[in-house]
Amino acid sequence: MKKDIHPKYGDATITCGCGNVIHTRSTVKEMQINTCSACHPFYTGQATMIDAEGRVEKFMKRYAKK
Repeated sequence: MKKDIHPKYGDATITCGCGNVIHTRSTVKEMQINTCSACHPFYTGQATMIDAEGRVEKFMKRYAKK
């Protein structure tokens, strides 16, 4: 391998908008993110399926066995 062409890989801090701080390793020392696993609705169990226009019912009605 060639020497001195790879970026430095060291400790990194990831800070979420909710205040959660994650310590890991990366080529970037500090990162700011909007959502993390502590505040994302999918991981917290608050995710909901919204079918505002009745698309599932339309599909079922259209392709139901006759």
